[in-house]
Amino acid sequence: MDVKEKAVLEIMKKEGTPMRPGDIAKKTGLEKDEVSKIINKLKKDGKVDSPKRCFYTPV
Repeated sequence: MDVKEKAVLEIMKKEGTPMRPGDIAKKTGLEKDEVSKIINKLKKDGKVDSPKRCFYTPV
């Protein structure tokens, strides 16, 4: 897991509620598209889940 993936996971854990990629991007300083790619990778790795469309939460 690289630094950006850790940053995205940390923000989601800190917030404690499902988040949208745009909200995560604002808090991490990353681009929204980059955050979306990171979330997709984390989803494939089983570290992130989507409780509803366009919202993500750590597993």
